[in-house]
Amino acid sequence: MGRAGHRTALMVAACAALLLAGCTGAQGTGGPELSNTSPVPVSPDSDADPTTSPSSGGSDEDEDGDDAPEPSASATETESGPAFPADTKPDTAEPSGEGETFLSVTDVRVAAHDGYDRVVFDLDGTGSGKPGWRVEYVDRASDDGSGAGVEVDGDAILRVSLSGTATPMDSGVEEFSGDRIEPAGTESVEEIVYRYWFEGYTTAFIGVDDAERPFRVFLLEDPMRVVVDVRH
Repeated sequence: MGRAGHRTALMVAACAALLLAGCTGAQGTGGPELSNTSPVPVSPDSDADPTTSPSSGGSDEDEDGDDAPEPSASATETESGPAFPADTKPDTAEPSGEGETFLSVTDVRVAAHDGYDRVVFDLDGTGSGKPGWRVEYVDRASDDGSGAGVEVDGDAILRVSLSGTATPMDSGVEEFSGDRIEPAGTESVEEIVYRYWFEGYTTAFIGVDDAERPFRVFLLEDPMRVVVDVRH
């Protein structure tokens, strides 16, 4: 074989080696990778769409305020009652239905009105009788029975003693569980201190601002309430 023929044989051998290497690489990389690829499943609950955010469901309820707490009741009764006296003498009334009527104080409410502050004692229980009262200014607030002093915020102290009342066991209703009430927006009433029932009487103290002011007391029915108004 001459030099030219030897060179041709070498070129043919080199091309054959390159073709063999290319086929082997294609089988090792391309085919298996494509055949083993599988699609990724997409959940129907996907958060990909921002318009279907779970938090959007509660926005209407928050805006409507359906779950907002109701404001607490106040002494909004508008009945005028008797005229205010020109002095600060005690006001009294006798109870009725003794022995067959059993009432307990279930709530104490207060609110400012035009020219006076109103304190309302709600009562409930059994029987057709009515409560009585003795409301008067006292030099010192003290508990019935023990005589222990009671701290009341105010320059004057108005003692409210409701008669014809009973224990919750006899009246069948739950007694007011509050203690001190410090109203906002009142002018004459600084504080109300509710005590408890003792031997047929329920006692509370009203702290009055500045000095003794004229007051009036009267009864409202359906439901039963004793109203104490203190002038501004």
